[in-house]
This record gives sequence, structure tokens and C-alpha cells, in this order.
Amino acid sequence: MPQIVKLRSMLVAAGVQRVVMESTSDYWRPFFYVLAEELDVVLARSSQVKGMPGRKSDVSDAEWLADLAAHGLVRASFVPPEAQRQLRDLTRARARALQDRVREVQRLEKDLEDACIKLSAVVSDLQGVSARLILDALVAHEDDPAVMAELAKGRLRRKIGLLTEALTGRFNDHHRFMVQFRLDRIDAVTAGIEVLDRRIDDLIEDEHFAAARDLLLSVPGLGRRGAEELVAEIGPDMTVFANPQALACWAGVAPGSHESAGKRKKVKASPGNRYVKRTLGIAAKSVGRRKAGFLAARFRRIAARRGYNKAVVATEHAMLTAVWHMLSDGTTYRDLGTDYYTRQTPQRELRRKIAALEAAGYTVVPAAA
Repeated sequence: MPQIVKLRSMLVAAGVQRVVMESTSDYWRPFFYVLAEELDVVLARSSQVKGMPGRKSDVSDAEWLADLAAHGLVRASFVPPEAQRQLRDLTRARARALQDRVREVQRLEKDLEDACIKLSAVVSDLQGVSARLILDALVAHEDDPAVMAELAKGRLRRKIGLLTEALTGRFNDHHRFMVQFRLDRIDAVTAGIEVLDRRIDDLIEDEHFAAARDLLLSVPGLGRRGAEELVAEIGPDMTVFANPQALACWAGVAPGSHESAGKRKKVKASPGNRYVKRTLGIAAKSVGRRKAGFLAARFRRIAARRGYNKAVVATEHAMLTAVWHMLSDGTTYRDLGTDYYTRQTPQRELRRKIAALEAAGYTVVPAAA
């Protein structure tokens, strides 16, 4: 830190107006935060400022960055303000904790399988109330499957016979220790997630992110955690992104472009913010399972022609475009309706249905006017 402050003083004394640096892992952060207090600092992605291959050194990289900056060829990366960076740290830590809990549940299921306990074949969620009561009974040396099956609650009581059969195994002291160990780990991670939830709620309310989060809650498939993660990653201020296309490109949900000699080649979506893509991916897949809504209709329409994966990316793009307009205008999500495409091109839909009937062996004769 003292050396970075000394570097800043030296640059200010030399009359430097702009500093350009590459975003390498997290090592750029202390330099950026300290230098940006008194200088105009531009953070550039390494992939966008590559020099000539075979001539790479730290000195040549610095000269190349200076040359690009002098000609205005460096595109600055988006660095959010301090409050948003803190919110990012919290939501990313929560996402990792949720992944850790899923892994522990999977390990718990593996330990149960080793004991010939097929609880997951009957219970859909090993973290549910009924499953936890049964697991606690197993750890507490209960060895009668019928008694443990009677601990089921709600609709699971219809499967008491299956539960009794699934709980008949070879559960010994070693399995008892491992199951208790997994349950303790799950409880610890769950407690940590609850702490993060409270901290995120406090920060969102204190820093006035609540309005943006509430707007995003109206987007189908997002949910509260998804809305919080999007606010943390893209922020509530859409003036940072010139248009929805710029936001989609930054997030990595825009189609890539590779054209040469007038020919367009297939290319993957551009790399972007993996946290935004993760949140939008979960929301898009959730929307794809719905029956009603514009996004669900769009998902099915594209999946039928281009495949499931392309439908996911296209739905992510549509959702992020809607998010840009919502945060820019301060409006909630307005669904265009499941029949949007039918209303736009009614004749095309009619021809599609006639073709489907004829393919099934029917002859369609239009009624006389």
C-alpha cells in the first residue's frame, strides 16, 4: 500500500492525466482504487488490448497500452461504485454458499446410498421437514423403518409404505457419524446464508437499491435472490450502458459476430459477466418450463427451430433487454402475452396448423366465405 501511494504521488507530480492498466485477476484492484482517487484510471480487459505475439514483455505491454490510449483505442471496463462492489461481494459469497450446500446434500445422499437407505428415491428434498426428522431419527439410533416412516408430514404420508421399504438398510455407527457430520455442515452453511441474507437486505435498504430490486421482482423467473444478484452486478443506473445491446454484450448474452469476405460464420456468444449469465440462465430455464407468458412462448418458439441451448441464450437476451428498459424508465415488467406471435402473424400460425393437420393425414378444406 505505501508503495502504491508513492506511485500515485509520483504520477501526479509528473503531470500524468490518464493511467491505463489491464484487469488481471484481482491484482488490479489495489492499484485502481488508490490511483483513481486522484487520477483518471482506465481499466482494460486483457483480451481487448493484446499486443503482437512473440514480442511480449512487461515493458512492451506498457508501451502498447500507452500507444492504444493515446489514440483512444482502449475501451474502459465497467467498475461499479463502492456500495455496489460491496453488494456484489455479498451476493457472490451467497451464491457460492448455496453451491456448497448443494454439494453437501449430494454427499449426504451418497452416504445414505452406501447404507442402502433409498430416502432420496421417495423424498424429493433431503432438506425438507420430513426428511430432516427421519435423518435425525437415524442418527438417534432408531432402527425400526416403520417408526421412522411415521415421522412423514403432509403429502408424504401417502408414501409411508414406500418410505418403510426405502429406510430398510444396513445403517451402522460409521454411517451414523457421517450423516451427522453432513447435517452439521449443512446447518452451518445454512446459518451463513441467513447471515448473508440479512446483510444484503440491510445494504440494499441503506444504499437505495430497493427500488431497482422491486422493479426486477416483476420479471418472470427471477425471484428475490435473482433480482438482488442482478442489481449487484449491473447496478440501478443504466446510463452506464448506452443501450440494451451494450448491456447484453457486456453480460455475454449477445450473439457473437464473425464475418469475413462477406460470409458469416457460426460463433459462440461473447464471454461476459459469468454471475449475470448464471442468474439469467436459471431464470430463463425456469421460464422455459412455464405454460403462459411472452417469454415462455418465445422460449418454445426458438427451441423448436434452433434447439434448447440457443433458446436459453435468446431468452436471457430478451430478459436483459427488458431489465435495461425497466431500470431506465422506472417501470415494472409488462408481459406481451402468450399469443403475441400469433397476433403479429395470424396467417403464418394458420398455415402452420394446416400443415400439421395435413402431415397427420387429414385434408383441410377452407370453408366457403
